[in-house]
Amino acid sequence: MTNIEKTEIFLREQFEKCAYFKEHPVDGEYRLQHSYRVAHAAREIARREGLDEEGLVIGGLLHDVGYSLFFESEDNWVEHGRMSARLARPFLEGLDLGVERVQEICYGIAIHVDGKADFSGEDTAFALSIGDADDVDRFGAYRIYDAMEYGDFRNLKIEDKRKWLREKLDWIGWRLEQKAGTETARQMIAQCLLYQRQYYEKVLEQMEHSETV
Repeated sequence: MTNIEKTEIFLREQFEKCAYFKEHPVDGEYRLQHSYRVAHAAREIARREGLDEEGLVIGGLLHDVGYSLFFESEDNWVEHGRMSARLARPFLEGLDLGVERVQEICYGIAIHVDGKADFSGEDTAFALSIGDADDVDRFGAYRIYDAMEYGDFRNLKIEDKRKWLREKLDWIGWRLEQKAGTETARQMIAQCLLYQRQYYEKVLEQMEHSETV
């Protein structure tokens, strides 16, 4: 069994025994599917940039494993990267990865939310790529639907719909100016954001034509 296969089993086991995910299976399914999509993005970044492919795929799979430890809320959401690193480390140390690779994977997982870890490490292209792969999925096509549902877009008054869309477009403009760990990740993230911008601009245009002739 490969290290990646072992990681998949570990990830599924952690999510399956999570009390919150047992009560909210849709959330658990989303988190597992998201982890797989991040692993795919991490693999593409690794291949195009010549980085450690196995390590990045493992990091992508485990970057959110800490969600299995707590009830999702605004109070502790920002900690899930560091929690994921702490949960992943003993498992990773049991694989044949070596001390340095385990450290770098854990560091990349720890910093992927807010750029901070509770242990020392370097912001290498590898470490940053775990967060970049996460962003590729978070800014992907599915998240357009997810964001609009979460914002209860359908039930907003039309002026609030326009406000929501303009704020989203402003944020996309800001995010497009941010750096990434590699040129590949920058391009992948930009492609996702530009697609989102085009979609939201089209919706805003419709909203502007929804009250008067």
